[in-house]
Amino acid sequence: MSGNEKGILAVFGCSMAIFWPGALIFGFPGVMGPHWQEMFQVGRGAIGNILFFVLAAVGVFMFLVGRWQERYGPRAMIASGVIICGFSVIIVARASSVFMLYAWAFLTGVSSCFVLIPALTTVQRWYPQKRGLASGIVNLFFGLSAAIMTPLFAYMLKSIGYVPMITTVSILALTTGLAAAYLAKPPEMANSPEGRSSGLKLEGAVGPGPSFSVQESVRTRSFWSLWVTWAMMGAAGIAMVTLSTSYGLSKGFALESAVIILTAFNITNGTGRLVTGYFSDIIGRNLTMSTTFFAAGFAYFILPHANSLAACAILAAVVGFAFGTLFSVSAPLVTDCFGLEHFGAIFGLVFTAYGFVAGALGPSLGGHLLDVTGGDYFVVFLYLGVFCVLSGLCIRLVVPPGQV
Repeated sequence: MSGNEKGILAVFGCSMAIFWPGALIFGFPGVMGPHWQEMFQVGRGAIGNILFFVLAAVGVFMFLVGRWQERYGPRAMIASGVIICGFSVIIVARASSVFMLYAWAFLTGVSSCFVLIPALTTVQRWYPQKRGLASGIVNLFFGLSAAIMTPLFAYMLKSIGYVPMITTVSILALTTGLAAAYLAKPPEMANSPEGRSSGLKLEGAVGPGPSFSVQESVRTRSFWSLWVTWAMMGAAGIAMVTLSTSYGLSKGFALESAVIILTAFNITNGTGRLVTGYFSDIIGRNLTMSTTFFAAGFAYFILPHANSLAACAILAAVVGFAFGTLFSVSAPLVTDCFGLEHFGAIFGLVFTAYGFVAGALGPSLGGHLLDVTGGDYFVVFLYLGVFCVLSGLCIRLVVPPGQV
């Protein structure tokens, strides 16, 4: 098998491995939220906390996985993440309280760390000249998985019931994920200094420069500007996962219609990752990200005044496009600024903003504000829109340290 064929298989394997963690994080809570509220007799704030626990796990483990993959290799880490994802879903079937949902959410967040960081590292090493596109493909599957599975989750819940649906998801996640992990093999040169730092400059994009250590990267303005961007834009993006369906229901739409808003968000959350990853290689990472973040801010400002299902879905899709951009373009941007050698650990450290701050400011705070205000979405959408605009300004400060 040629090197190019191995690279294509590796990208496919990395992409398929992240499919089920993406579907369970970005789609499952939105569909199941109203059902869980009734099942456990809790408010929207308690359901919003589910994503807080997902992101808390990301904050803790993303950096650690970045370190561990250097010792154990990406395929072993991806396989571990798949196993955690598949088996942890069973907790949802046996949940007797919302706290068991929090345990599942935490483990699902852990599984996404074990898959995403090694997957992004692997594909960038296979295609160092097209890092934005390669990262975008993986992130496409991460985000688009929820768009595919959201209506299927709703259909399965109604047609086969709660427990059979979860059992089916567990089996599918394990079988397809382990097969994908087998394909996710890094290039032979990945462990050599030449392989870690290779890459050519593309027109409009910055090639990976000298590799920074974690200690060196955290002393730069670029690192902390990206960290703050992830805290704010991460909060604004992930909040839509739990807010979209409930907002649709508050507008009087039936569940099947309200889910369309979440589906629209997840379609662009997925497809946008490929599009913006590709264009960031051509027009630059910062311009790509800031443009989409500003658009998301205006979408949030308009959303409280939208009355039709189509308008709500389109505006949610704009937010999803920006959220997908955050994921797909940040990875090659980190490589542009700090090199490939310690990419996993540095990118994992950036993710602590998403894990420890975004979850609290986004779905958790948003849900509690809705409980306090009796379901008034205006204030929630207003502050999330402000986060998007500030993120668009902040990301402009993220440049290779030598260019500051």
